[in-house]
Amino acid sequence: MRMTSIRGASALLSLLYAVTVHVAPAAAQASYPDRPIRFVVGYAAGGLTDVTTRLVAERMSRDLGQPIIIENKTGAATGVASTAVAQSDPDGYTVLLGTPSLAINPTLQPGWTPKDPMNELSPVGLMCESPFVLMVSSGVPAKTLDEFVALAKAKPGQLNVASSGNGSVNHLILEMFNRRAGVQLAHIPYRGAAPAVVDIIAGRLDATFATPQDVIPVVEQKAARVLAVTSAEPISLFPDAPSVARLLPGFRSVFWQALFVRAGTPSPIVERLAAALRVALEDPALRAKMKERGVTVLSGGPRELGTLLADETKMWGDVIRSAGLRSE
Repeated sequence: MRMTSIRGASALLSLLYAVTVHVAPAAAQASYPDRPIRFVVGYAAGGLTDVTTRLVAERMSRDLGQPIIIENKTGAATGVASTAVAQSDPDGYTVLLGTPSLAINPTLQPGWTPKDPMNELSPVGLMCESPFVLMVSSGVPAKTLDEFVALAKAKPGQLNVASSGNGSVNHLILEMFNRRAGVQLAHIPYRGAAPAVVDIIAGRLDATFATPQDVIPVVEQKAARVLAVTSAEPISLFPDAPSVARLLPGFRSVFWQALFVRAGTPSPIVERLAAALRVALEDPALRAKMKERGVTVLSGGPRELGTLLADETKMWGDVIRSAGLRSE
């Protein structure tokens, strides 16, 4: 009789344990989010990426009913930020602001986590994109993209073109431009875009591929000119600047922004974040603020973002290998 009672109690405890194991995660997912969410950004505060992330985060927090805290973790070409998220708990409370660096680093910096972003991170959704513009100093005689390419061919290695650092997106755009246009522009790496723009104004540099936000005040002062944009089509901020693709068919590169969480995050949580992102990006006020900065709002969930990351990983990997680039 006593043995039967013990066995019955043991069976009951096993049943209760099984129910707890399965119900607890489900309950956590159903209540998500029940505390503040952290957005990890691999760029300094005040820059374009930081500003657009804060705009989106503020609108998403209203829909999610929880504060979203922006944490700027710079270093290693966003490797510090992506590592922090790839090693976080897969619970949806640590979100990465992903950019093309996620597609660049696996080839350029294979020692950093995530070594395989497509398997170590889960895509949430696309956020926005901004083209780069080819800006030349007022002292450069070329007035058009065609003239600039002709000048570069006449002076191989003599035109100094800045980037915001080795392995940055605008550095790789420069390498892709060299390859596609058959020119040899000299790469001058800077620590960020701001000091490069200062030297463009002073005439110590010939050109750079920069974001519209960095270019607008310089062009208004007539200290530099915009010759082309790297998007497939011209943009409203610089309607007279053609796409690079007009001269080099198929040339396109934009600075996209998107949200990721650690791989293994439960699907209902990823879907909740994706839904809040869609709501935020449909807000007319947010879209207007983005447009003022030369930024285009994107639409696309986990599937579209996953496809973009795979395509860009291949594209930038080819550029890095062909140019023989290595991380420092």
